[in-house]
Amino acid sequence: MAGIYIHIPFCRQACHYCNFHFSTSLKLKNELISALLKEIELFHTSLPETENIATIYIGGGTPSLCTPGELQSILQKIKDHFTVDSNAEITLEANPDDIHTGNLAAWQQAGINRLSLGIQSFFDEDLQWMNRAHNARQAKEAIHLALSHFTNITIDLIYGTPGLSTARWEENINRALATGIPHFSCYALTVEPKTALHTMIARHQRQDVDPDLQSEQFLLLMDKLEAAGYEQYEISNFAKPGYRSRHNASYWQGKNYYGFGPSAHSFDGQSRWWNIASNALYIKSIASGIIPFEKEMLTPVQQLNELIMISLRTNEGIDLAKMSVTERLPVLKAAAKYVQSGKMRREADRLILTREGKLLADGIAADLFL
Repeated sequence: MAGIYIHIPFCRQACHYCNFHFSTSLKLKNELISALLKEIELFHTSLPETENIATIYIGGGTPSLCTPGELQSILQKIKDHFTVDSNAEITLEANPDDIHTGNLAAWQQAGINRLSLGIQSFFDEDLQWMNRAHNARQAKEAIHLALSHFTNITIDLIYGTPGLSTARWEENINRALATGIPHFSCYALTVEPKTALHTMIARHQRQDVDPDLQSEQFLLLMDKLEAAGYEQYEISNFAKPGYRSRHNASYWQGKNYYGFGPSAHSFDGQSRWWNIASNALYIKSIASGIIPFEKEMLTPVQQLNELIMISLRTNEGIDLAKMSVTERLPVLKAAAKYVQSGKMRREADRLILTREGKLLADGIAADLFL
């Protein structure tokens, strides 16, 4: 089983914190969609054998800027060249300002069966600080409308932003829970290089993030969602029973995935490759029949470290049975101090982060690397 990711690199405006590849100009959108369809054809001919596709994720950018016809053509092209499971999870990322009855019905008709809504906050001051295109009223209305057409919905929320008090973050969680949405993806604000936010902080035009406040808000998030019956199946993802993201879970399980569109990434277990992050160059290259990508072959040690990094983020943890004895011993030795300090526990052949360990997930993973 494999997954497919489609990258739609267009947005109405640039969020200050975002470092994904996108353009706020839509003038190349038609050409890019045509190139993306052709890339799927070109890629398929290079596969030695086909795999069943279990999940499709259309992300960005803001893929809800595509017309329903464009989305339908993308999904149809995938089905023309891949064997897509009849019960495949097909997710569309959408912004609240694109949610209306016409779009929702058309997306359903096109085959979308899961929505990911970029809510981020239920407060106007937070949304303005992030430079989001929607407001708090639109966020609330978008969820209400989406629930009239879809049951499998996730929303994104951001915590740890300068100026976000823990009391207001708790109210954000309460408002999210009140909607009955079955899945949440909640992320601590990260200041990425080359973003507008990074520049503003460097110029002292914006306050920097407070790691201690982020930790406090993360602990509150875990407590409240656990009490509400949500499973934290990955560091940033919480789901009611039966509503885990199958697409994202496949990443953390190390399954194959294929990315289409500029900057999209792919992985086949032994190598990863990524398309050029330029809309114009991507279109030009595809027009000449060449997929513009770079590729990295992973050594056995890199593959093992990849397993450690992704599996430690999940509530199943690291499966030591997937390692040889010589690989397992240094991992267990490095993990011993975290088990002793209560940041990690060992259950049979698994190493699993505790509540406190999740605060230091990236650092602990790096410390376990071979």
